Amino acid sequence: MAKSVRFHHDEEVSGSWPYRPTIRGTRHLAVAGHYLAAHAGFAVLEAGGNAIDAGVAAGITEEIVQSDQVSFAGVAPIMIYLAERGEVITISGVGTWPQAASCEFFQSRHGGAIPEGILRTVVPAAPAAWLLALERFGTMSFADVAAAALRFARDGFPIHPFTAAEIDKRQDHYRRWPSNAAIYLPDGRPPEPGELFVQTDLGGTLQFLIDEEAAATKHGRKAGLSAVHDAFYKGDIARAIVQYHEDNGGLLTVEDLADFRVEIEPPARTVFQGIEVLSCGFWCQGPVLLQTLNLLAGFPLAEIGHNSPRYIHTVVEALKLSFADRHRYYGDPRHVEVPAAGLLSSEYAAKRRELIRDDLAWPEMPPAGDAWAIKPVISSQDLPAAADGASMPAADTTFVCTRDRQGNVFAASPSDPSYDTVIIPGTGLCPSSRGTQSWADPNHPSSVQPGKRPRLTPNPAIALRDGEPFLAFGTPGGDVQPQVMLQAFLNVAVFGMDPQNAVEAPRFVSKSFPDSFSPHDYFPGQLNLEGRIPSDTGEALATLGHRVEWWPDRTSRAGGVGMVEFDAATGVFHAGADFRRAAYALGW
Repeated sequence: MAKSVRFHHDEEVSGSWPYRPTIRGTRHLAVAGHYLAAHAGFAVLEAGGNAIDAGVAAGITEEIVQSDQVSFAGVAPIMIYLAERGEVITISGVGTWPQAASCEFFQSRHGGAIPEGILRTVVPAAPAAWLLALERFGTMSFADVAAAALRFARDGFPIHPFTAAEIDKRQDHYRRWPSNAAIYLPDGRPPEPGELFVQTDLGGTLQFLIDEEAAATKHGRKAGLSAVHDAFYKGDIARAIVQYHEDNGGLLTVEDLADFRVEIEPPARTVFQGIEVLSCGFWCQGPVLLQTLNLLAGFPLAEIGHNSPRYIHTVVEALKLSFADRHRYYGDPRHVEVPAAGLLSSEYAAKRRELIRDDLAWPEMPPAGDAWAIKPVISSQDLPAAADGASMPAADTTFVCTRDRQGNVFAASPSDPSYDTVIIPGTGLCPSSRGTQSWADPNHPSSVQPGKRPRLTPNPAIALRDGEPFLAFGTPGGDVQPQVMLQAFLNVAVFGMDPQNAVEAPRFVSKSFPDSFSPHDYFPGQLNLEGRIPSDTGEALATLGHRVEWWPDRTSRAGGVGMVEFDAATGVFHAGADFRRAAYALGW
C-alpha cells in the first residue's frame, strides 16, 4: 500500500478542487447518477429498508429520471455484499437473444450490422434483476421501492440540464418513432432544462405492476413479488411487447419472455496491493478492470506519479492489452468457453506485462494473449478496419450504490437508452436494445445466438480489504467505464485521495480497440485527454506514439463515477459523486 497522500480539509478548502464536498457518515448512504434517485434510495433507508431495498429504489428511480439513458425494461447488473454471510454475489441483469435471432439473419438481411430499432431487442432483464434482489435479500414490497419512481413518472419532475441536452442532441433519433417523440419531444420539441417532464404511460405501467402485487399479497410478500414478475414477463405487459414485435417484424416471442430468468453468480476477482477487487463475470466487461490491475501490479505507480506522462502511458498500454483479450475471449460463459482462470492469473499478467514498453505506444490494438497456454501473444489475430470520422460517445448507463446500518452494500449499473429503439406504444417501455453489443460474426465470442447474453458494458465493482467492504464504484460511459473506474480506484488505493477527489481528478481514455456498440468502430492509437491535463503531458504522450485528442474539461464523455470508501476501523464512510453529470451522494 502506497503511503497516503490524502487530501486534507485545508487543502480541500484552499485548493481549486474538489468542486463538491466528500459526503461522510456512519449510518447509511445512497449514491446515484441523479440526485432524485439518491434521495429515493436514502428515503427507503430512512424508512427502515436495507441496502437492497434502497438500491432497487434508487435504480428504478434512475429508470424514470434518466430514462433517456436507463430503461425500466433494460439491463441492471448488480453486486451485493451480504454482511451476515461476508460474501459478495452478483445478479446477471442482462437479457438473452430471442430464439429467432442468429448471425445469419443479420448477415443476410442487414449486411452484418445490428441495426437500430426493434431488431436489436433482447429480453428485458432489469425487472427480473430488481425483483430477484428484493425477493432473496430485501425486506420491502415492490410498491414500497417503486413509490418515488411512480410519482416522478406520473406527476413529472424538473428535467436536469444534462438530460435535456442529451435529448436535444438526439432529436432526430427520437423523431423516428411516434411513440418516442410523443414522450421525449413534447409539443414537437425537446424539453428545456428545469421543465416538468412527465411519462404518463410509464407511470401507468408501474401502477399496473403495483396493483398486481397488491392483489397477490394476501399470500405473502414473495407471492406479491412473483405476481409483479409474472405481470411483466407473462401477463399484459409481455403481450403488449410481443404483439408489437409480431406486427412490426420483431423477433421476441411469448416464450422468450416467459422462459427468461436472471441468475445469481459468483463474482470475478483479483487482488491488488492487498485489496480484493471484484466484478461481474465474463458476460460483461468487468474483468477488464481486474486484468488491468494485474498488469499494473508490476509497476511502481506511486513513484511514477499521478497523471504524469509515464503514468498515463503505462495505464493506457495496460488497458490496451486487456481490451485485446476482451475482444478475443469475453462472452456469455454459458455459450462460450472463456479461459477465466488464465486471464486473471498473475502468471499470465507477468507475461503480458512484457509487451508494455516505456518508450513506445502500441499504434493499434495489441495482439491478444494465449490465456489457455499462458503465453504473451496468440499466433495470429485479425484486426478490424479503422473507422472514419470521430468516435461517438456512449450516452447510456448510470450507477447506484447503497449501504445500510447492518453493513450490507448494494451496487448496480442499470442501463439502456430510449433513443436507439422503439417505445412500445401505451407502455412507456423501450425493451432492451443491448443486442447492439453483439457481433453478427459466428466466430466472435459475443456473437448473436439464441438464448445468449450480449457482452455487457455496464459493470459495477466492489473491493474488499481484510474481507470487509473497502470500495464500491461504477460509472456510465460504455467502453469508458472500466478505464475511468480504474483511474478512480488507483486514485484512492495508490494515491490516497478520498472518493470525491478521486472522481473529480482529470481523466484519459483510449479508443484503440473495437467499440462495444454496433458498428463497433475502431480508432487505432487514439487517446483522449481531459482539459486539466497539462499540454506538455499531451505532447510527451504524442512523442511516444499516442494519437492525442483533447476533450474539454469536466466532460460527460469521461463518465460519471460514483464511489464510496468504507473505513472498517472507524465505521465512517466517504462518498463521492461525479460533477461531470447529475450524480449525487447522500448519507449521515
